[in-house]
Amino acid sequence: MHDHAHAHGIRGVGSRRLLTISLVLTATVMLVQVVGAVLSGSIALLADAAHMLTDSSALVIALLASIVAARPADDRRTFGYQRAEVFGALINAVVLIALTAIVAVQGISRLLDPGEVEVAGTLMLVVAVVGMLANGFSMWLLSAAQKNSINVRGAYLEVMGDLIGSLFVIAAAIVIMTTGWMPADAIASLIIAAMILPRAVSLLREVFSVLAESAPKGTAVSEIRSHLEGYPGVVGVHDVHVWQLTRGAPVFTAHVAVEQAVFADGRSAVLLRDLQACLADHFDVEHSTFQLEPAGPDRCEAAHA
Repeated sequence: MHDHAHAHGIRGVGSRRLLTISLVLTATVMLVQVVGAVLSGSIALLADAAHMLTDSSALVIALLASIVAARPADDRRTFGYQRAEVFGALINAVVLIALTAIVAVQGISRLLDPGEVEVAGTLMLVVAVVGMLANGFSMWLLSAAQKNSINVRGAYLEVMGDLIGSLFVIAAAIVIMTTGWMPADAIASLIIAAMILPRAVSLLREVFSVLAESAPKGTAVSEIRSHLEGYPGVVGVHDVHVWQLTRGAPVFTAHVAVEQAVFADGRSAVLLRDLQACLADHFDVEHSTFQLEPAGPDRCEAAHA
């Protein structure tokens, strides 16, 4: 257990470092996009800069949540502050959905009234390529950490949305450069909104699943129960509860009915250690609590029938 806690702390520090690097990159690219939008006259590029501004705020939230989540447990918050990551992810999901609505409204507005704005397609293209490269690098940095932290995953999805946005801005810039067709900006904005929304909804569903204390995705409670009941001396497993504090932090509790001989022979401590090792090794559940209780005659007869 000590080794696991130590590894978790290292992972938290690594996540904060990655989030900080991504934040610096995102904020820098955002400023470049604002300048590029002003100089080129591109509304789409300015909208993408607003997207980057929102993502910068989301990364700040994610970074603060990661720092808070690393605080140790105390007598009042016995599980520590790991749920802070979930609340950070919730804010990120809501921001993504709100941003999608704004982009969609602006895109439709531009299609209905494209105006007479002349866009400097070449400058728009250069700035969008810079954004694409920066976002790709940020995604690469966060790709491993996002598998174990719902909070980092929220930031990862934000950066993914930026990367997709940059790709469509690049496409719009090429269309404007080659054909002069300005509505390409509006179409790119609508495509970006349509691609961001499913990811935001997916993140929101995952947050609600954690807050509702549902069993982690891919966890088969019946399989775990059957596995535990296969240990010598175990008669039955009941009152099973499985939930997760945040992504990658599942918790398991259960009552285990065991044969009277297990207690009489002093084997209860060994059995308890074996059951906890089973959860850690076979089901990747490091935090498990078992209540061992002697099985009644009816349970023993049913088990050996």
